Amino acid sequence: MQDQVIIESRDLEAGIIKAVESVPYDRLFLLSDSNVERDVFPLVAGFLEKYNPERIILPPGEEYKNLDSLSLVWEAMGAGGGSRRSLLINLGGGVVTDLGGFAAACFKRGINFINAPTTLLAAVDAAVGGKTGVDFNGLKNEIGAFAPALQVILSTAPFASLPDSQLASGFAEIVKMTMISSPKDYTAILLESQKNGLNLRLADFPMEKLLSFAVKEKARIVKEDPLESGLRKILNFGHTCGHAFETLLLRRGTPVPHGMAVAHGILVSLILSHIRLRTDSMLIHQYRNKILSHLFPSLPIGCDDTDELISLMAHDKKNSGGKITFILLSAIGSPVIDTDVPTDDIRAALDIYLDLR
Repeated sequence: MQDQVIIESRDLEAGIIKAVESVPYDRLFLLSDSNVERDVFPLVAGFLEKYNPERIILPPGEEYKNLDSLSLVWEAMGAGGGSRRSLLINLGGGVVTDLGGFAAACFKRGINFINAPTTLLAAVDAAVGGKTGVDFNGLKNEIGAFAPALQVILSTAPFASLPDSQLASGFAEIVKMTMISSPKDYTAILLESQKNGLNLRLADFPMEKLLSFAVKEKARIVKEDPLESGLRKILNFGHTCGHAFETLLLRRGTPVPHGMAVAHGILVSLILSHIRLRTDSMLIHQYRNKILSHLFPSLPIGCDDTDELISLMAHDKKNSGGKITFILLSAIGSPVIDTDVPTDDIRAALDIYLDLR
């Protein structure tokens, strides 16, 4: 896999223009949602006026990351004269970059696309790495393809309009990256917690530095293992249980941001790391007290939900041989892939999690 071009720019509009002008195309399309249209389009008004892309606007929310929305995008590109030489810009959060990337990967058997993430979560997670897809049959990202964006624009400018919960959601993925790859940066986050309780909006909070690390480290891992046959699996740390939390709450009509679900999934994974690998239990309490409790409220999950959560984990795409597998940590910076975990241990970990949260 070739290096994914990452354009770092505090000026979102300048970054998009730089990317578009470096790619030949015949038709230009822009996919977004109505929230981004309201909050972010004013930041790129000059680009929109000058280049006049065909705009495709979706309703916001995970519930619209489905086949109906995918069909709408294809119909719009077809009606707009799209060809194999067309270019799609995905300007939005993770739903837009995931769905738009998959739409581009399939339209005319594949067209170029650029991701311009407008949320911290999308910037550090969905926009980089080439995983695209839609939710199907009640399961997240059940249908999709590996299709990397030609370029990714990394700008913190749109983050100012994000509510605190969305900013924290994205930061959970940064925390995950430091836990699997950089003890130094994880320690820096713990020190920030001691200083200011993890106030992510403080002017001197090292958000740009941590974001740059997380995105570049993910790009490095993806380049080495583009199809997730080995090393790339470490990026799923916290996601096995996190996706189960997220899917269960979405089904109940009480959805939570992806990063919030992953943040709680990380706590479960740390508990399982102690149970299965005898990892130092201090890491559990350190993470819970200095990160999770500062940024994320408790999830509306109870003991009666254990069976359904385990059933959802059993459908995880990362499983093999009918066994539920987790990414665990033997220490910060030392992930262990493909760890088979018996359901009895998962039950025990969920019981401990419910006591700790």
